[in-house]
Amino acid sequence: MRRRLIQSTLAVVLVVIAVFGVSLVIVETRTISNSAQERVESEAARLASIVDSRILAAEHVDTDALRNPVSKDQYAVIRVPGRPPIEIGTRPVGDVIHATQHGEEGETVTVQEPRSAVTREVGRTLLIIGLVALLAVVAAVLLAVRQANRLASPLTDLAETAERLGSGDPRPRHKRYGVPELDRVADVLDSSAERIARMLTAERRLAADASHQLRTPLTALSMRLEEITLTDDPDIVKEEANVALTQVERLTDVVERLLTNSRDPRTGSAVTFDLDEVIQQQLAEWRPAYRGVGRAIVSSGKRHLQAVGTPGAVAQVLAALIENSLMHGGGTVALRTRVTGNQAVVEVTDEGPGVPADLGARIFERTISGRNSTGIGLAVARDLAEADGGRLELLQSQPPVFGLFLSRTPPAHRADDEEYPTVR
Repeated sequence: MRRRLIQSTLAVVLVVIAVFGVSLVIVETRTISNSAQERVESEAARLASIVDSRILAAEHVDTDALRNPVSKDQYAVIRVPGRPPIEIGTRPVGDVIHATQHGEEGETVTVQEPRSAVTREVGRTLLIIGLVALLAVVAAVLLAVRQANRLASPLTDLAETAERLGSGDPRPRHKRYGVPELDRVADVLDSSAERIARMLTAERRLAADASHQLRTPLTALSMRLEEITLTDDPDIVKEEANVALTQVERLTDVVERLLTNSRDPRTGSAVTFDLDEVIQQQLAEWRPAYRGVGRAIVSSGKRHLQAVGTPGAVAQVLAALIENSLMHGGGTVALRTRVTGNQAVVEVTDEGPGVPADLGARIFERTISGRNSTGIGLAVARDLAEADGGRLELLQSQPPVFGLFLSRTPPAHRADDEEYPTVR
């Protein structure tokens, strides 16, 4: 492209020089020739006038009296009747420009000038025109190179940006070139880069969330299936199979929830549900894992609380908190329900060392973890809680107390005031 721009600009300049240069050469050549002819005629008329004045004054007409008025490049012949011709200057050789003038006393004055003088003057004029044309060509080439670089370099940058986008590097460059059309292309590429970056971030986040959220349910399901393979009691097999089916349904709900949040995190399917059922489900799923490490998980607090949200999402939030206590906490894990205002609160606490003081509320940020874990679980749990209009907070660092706040429907009967006995 750069070469084409230079060639096209140079072609335009050469055409302009050819059209106007040739015309200027023709005009200047004619002007110089006409000027030389007029000069010779003027010189002949002047000599004739001098000769007339000297004859009338009865003065002597000779070479010495007429030599000074004649130019050194000119040759003049004066013929006076009854006298020999008077020659002034050197007779030119070759083609000449001449003019003849007749005086009042019958004399004839002929002035000649070599045409080579006109040719030299025409040559000097052509040289000047040629130099100007060459200067114009050089200036045109320099301007064409500058303009070509101004247009070609941005296009090269834009091509590199597009190639980077295609190779998976969606960083916008935010570089502009001062050319409206090119800046428009750069704006579009930067907007595309930002959209691609958001899409890639969402996909990576979905993959990380799915890996984290599915790991624990799959582990629990594997444990149930192992227990089924190790027993011959039909009742135990049936019970474990029912629990396994429940966990499969939860896995399905987890996948659907993750896909929904990846498309639109604000999309929710909040309904009124019984908080007791979700809590008991989590106790049943996690109790074997806690028994395996010699720990207990218990629940207490208000009973028959009705909350507004998505049961599957609430179950995932509680599962993340329970898993967090299993991995990083210690002692007994307690789930306690209470009411504050028009909100139902589920508190999850354990007897472990708690959250380091330097983390605080940052514990909910992605990649932030005090125990060398992924730092994803609590961040996903907070997002799920907020998607249903609730919130997840760290109420106390040591010992750790996490609170899940959910909107609460008005009590249908006084049984809401009943409290759980501690269930192990």
